[in-house]
Amino acid sequence: MTMQKTPLLMSRLLDRGAWIAPDEEVVTLTGGGTHRQTYADTRRRAGQLANGLLDLGIAFGDRVASFMWNGWRHLELYQAVPSIGAVLHTVNIRLGAGDLEYIINHAEDRIIFVDEDLLPILEPLAPAIPRVERFVVCGEPGAERWETSLPNAIDYEDFIGGYGDAIEWPEFDENAPLGLCYTSGTTGNPKGVMYTHRSTYLHTMAEAMTDTMGLSATDCACAVVPMFHAMGWGLPFAAAMLGAKQAMPHRFMAPEPLTGLIASEGVTVSAGVPTIWQGVRAHLEAEPERYDLSALDRLVCGGSAPPVSLIRWYWDVHRIEMIHAWGMTEMNPLGTVSRRIAKRSHLALDEDARFANVAKTGLLSPGLEMKIVDEEFRPVRQDGKSLGELLVRGPWVCSEYYHDPQPEKFRDGWLVTGDIAAIDAERYLVIADRSKDLVKSGGEWISSVDLENHIAGLEGVAQAAVVAQPHPKWDERPVALVVPAPGAELSEGGVLAHCAKQFAKWQIPDDVLFRDTLPLTATGKLDKKAVRAELEAEGYRLPDLRGEAGAPAPVPAFASTPAPARTA
Repeated sequence: MTMQKTPLLMSRLLDRGAWIAPDEEVVTLTGGGTHRQTYADTRRRAGQLANGLLDLGIAFGDRVASFMWNGWRHLELYQAVPSIGAVLHTVNIRLGAGDLEYIINHAEDRIIFVDEDLLPILEPLAPAIPRVERFVVCGEPGAERWETSLPNAIDYEDFIGGYGDAIEWPEFDENAPLGLCYTSGTTGNPKGVMYTHRSTYLHTMAEAMTDTMGLSATDCACAVVPMFHAMGWGLPFAAAMLGAKQAMPHRFMAPEPLTGLIASEGVTVSAGVPTIWQGVRAHLEAEPERYDLSALDRLVCGGSAPPVSLIRWYWDVHRIEMIHAWGMTEMNPLGTVSRRIAKRSHLALDEDARFANVAKTGLLSPGLEMKIVDEEFRPVRQDGKSLGELLVRGPWVCSEYYHDPQPEKFRDGWLVTGDIAAIDAERYLVIADRSKDLVKSGGEWISSVDLENHIAGLEGVAQAAVVAQPHPKWDERPVALVVPAPGAELSEGGVLAHCAKQFAKWQIPDDVLFRDTLPLTATGKLDKKAVRAELEAEGYRLPDLRGEAGAPAPVPAFASTPAPARTA
C-alpha cells in the first residue's frame, strides 16, 4: 500500500470552499430583500450549530431533520450535521400529513429545524410524532418574533448563539450515513434512501465535471430544486466545495422573484424541474426587456423530461444551454446528462441534430453502469429501438431502502429503476416512460412522455399530460389533458392534428381534455397517479365507449367546459 487511506468525508469538501473563498457570498431571498453572508460566516455558524447539537446529545448516526426552504441556515445544516457524524433528514415540506407523520416516525428524527412560515404544517402533527425532542424555529430577519404550539421550541439564533464556533470535525468510516431522503409519488409508504459520505463525496466530484454540470469556482449557482429533494440534486454541496457564489430563492419561487434573483445576482447556472423553467419562460415572454440574463449560461432541468421546444427556446432566444439531466432519489441522484455538444464528434452536427441529442435522456455519468433487460432480465440490443427495463449500479446508487426491504427493486447488485428505456448506438439512454405510465394498446407500447413533449411544443400549450384509459378491445388507449397558456385558443382537432405530424394513427390520443391546472407531485412533477384518480372519480369513459349502457357522459370536474374547443 503506497497511498494514504484518507476517508472520503464531506467535511473535507465543504471546508475547502470556506478555506479558498472565505469572502464569497451565500445570498438568500427574504421578505424584506436579501440575506447575505460569506462562506467564512457559514463555516463559523456551522461550527456553532454543531457544538449545540453535540451539547444536546446528538450522537453518531442520530437523525436530525430539516423542514425548510433553500436558504443560508439550511446550508449550515448541510455542513454541520453530517460533519459530526449525524444524519440530515431533509423532509419534503410538500407531502401530506399522513406521509409526513410516517417518515418522521420511521426516520426516528430527534430534532426538527423548521422555517417559521412552515410552522402551521408541523403544528397539527406534533402529537403524532412523539419521538421528536425539540423544534428549532428559523425566523425571518426583521420579522416579528414567531409563536408556535410546538413543544420545546427554540429560535435558531438563540440555539446557536450560546456556543463557540471552534470545532474539529471527527474522522470516521467513509461508509457512514450522511443524509436521508424519502421518495415521493410511490405506491404504499414513502421509501427512505440513506446516502453515505462516500457516495455523496463521489457524486459531488462527478457533478462538478466539465461534461456533467461543468461547475466552477467562478460560477454563481442557484439551486431552485428544493434542498429537501434528493439533497438539492447535490448542487449546494458542489458549489460549497468549489467556493462558488450561491443564490437561494427560499420560498420565493414564483417566476417574477426567481427571475429577479437570477438577474440581480449574476447567476450563471441554475437547476430545477421543467415546470419552473416553463413559468420563467412565460414571464420572460411577457416582459422581454425587463431582465438582464447575460450572465446565465446554463439551466439544469430534471425531474421529468423537458420538451425540446423549451430547450430550443432558451438557446435560440437567450443563448442559455438547457442541460437535460436524469436521476433518481435512489441514485444520490445524478444518473445521466444530455448536453448540446456532448462529444467531439458533435462539433460537426447542425443545430437540429444537437437538439435531437439533448432531447434524449443522456449519457451515463462517469462511475455508473447501466443496462436494459427484458422480462427475464436478459440484456436487449442497444439499437435505440429495443425497449426493456433500465437497471443501474455504481458507488452512489443505493443497495436497499432504509428499514424497508424491497427485494424486487434490487437484483444481483443492480437497482431496478422501473423505467422502460432503450440505449442507442451512440450510447445515449432514451427513457420511453415509467413502466406504470406506458400505454399498452393492442399489444404495442405508446410512450406518454413522447406524446406529452410533442403536445407541449404546440403554440399555446402551457402543460400537457397523457395517461392510459381502459379499453375492452385495445386494453388501453391514451388520453391527453392540456392546460392552455393564458389567452391561447386551442381545440381538440388542433392538438390531434399536431400529434398526427409525428405519430402513427394508433399512437394518437383518443381524446383531448382541457384543464385549468394539472396536479403536481411534491417535487413538481406531473402527478399521473392523481390525474388517473381524478378521471376515475369523474366517471370518465373514452369517446367510443360513452354509448354503452350505463356509461355516464363525462363532465370534467375542473374543466371550464366539456366542449373540445375553448378560449383560455
